[in-house]
Amino acid sequence: MAIIVDLDVQLARRGLSVGEFAAAVGITPANIAVLKNGRAKAVRFTTLDAICRVLECQPGDVLRWVPDGEEG
Repeated sequence: MAIIVDLDVQLARRGLSVGEFAAAVGITPANIAVLKNGRAKAVRFTTLDAICRVLECQPGDVLRWVPDGEEG
């Protein structure tokens, strides 16, 4: 099982840089990079709420599940 984080897609759609997005969400650009690169082990609901508020999207627009071996 893999959870894929599509933050880069959402940022590109909105023309936001990582720095602008990080400032709007209230977390560091380094933590945004950890999320974007799929290295995060967890995400707080407060962070997910802030991400969705800034991007004006649903959690499913940022996170998706794919079966084993189908990552990408």
